Amino acid sequence: MKATVFLGGGRITGALVAGLRLAKYAGPLLVYDRHPEKLRRLRRRYGVTVALDLARSIRQAELLIIAVRPGSVGDLLEGIGNLDRPLCAVSLAAGVPLAELRARLGPPVRWARAMPSPVWRSRRGLTALVFDRSLPPSARRKIRNLFSQIGQVVEIPESQFDAFTVTYSASHGYHAVATLARAAQRLGLPRKIALTAATHALADGILAWREDDVALDRLLDEAATPGGISSTVIESMNRAGYRRAVQQGLAAGVSRARRKRR
Repeated sequence: MKATVFLGGGRITGALVAGLRLAKYAGPLLVYDRHPEKLRRLRRRYGVTVALDLARSIRQAELLIIAVRPGSVGDLLEGIGNLDRPLCAVSLAAGVPLAELRARLGPPVRWARAMPSPVWRSRRGLTALVFDRSLPPSARRKIRNLFSQIGQVVEIPESQFDAFTVTYSASHGYHAVATLARAAQRLGLPRKIALTAATHALADGILAWREDDVALDRLLDEAATPGGISSTVIESMNRAGYRRAVQQGLAAGVSRARRKRR
């Protein structure tokens, strides 16, 4: 029986497999990696089939998931070599465009790209998909169905993929919580209380916006009454360059992604 085959047994594969298991996904899952300890951990935790033989793994694939670091994609695809049958593959590697993926393995392989996230493990992830024009509708449905098991799916053109990559990252939330909590500690709050307050400030507000279907600007006006404490805090942060810092950070991330392709 053909399987969804993951090439790479690192953290992203672990997060995706964990989310699929949480969703009671019944399809066969196989993970290839050169490191036996990674495979043992995945088999023990999630009951996946594991393999140390790359060629044998490819032969069992109905859908191929490329789950290695961007710098390792070239060597991995070179190791696969020429394929003699049609195959659909999804690359999770940031900064590696469809044109490069097509050139590496040739016409038998039809490609998609997906933006990975560690929060897949909790089925709270958002996945952006980019499909190669040659990918048939049946393959697109299969890929959408796989990733929809672990959260919301959006389809975007590849020209927007770098911007999505730098915008959608759990690191923004973690960084915001850590920064807000550290500032609260400097004002005298104990670390545990500061983290709790910062986490609720961000998470509660986001959940209220998602669940109440109220415009974001309206909620912001409601929470930060002009002349009030919250309004003073936000205005001071903006004067200190908060908005500019976010814009510069995202622009730097996009620039980094584009440099990887040169």
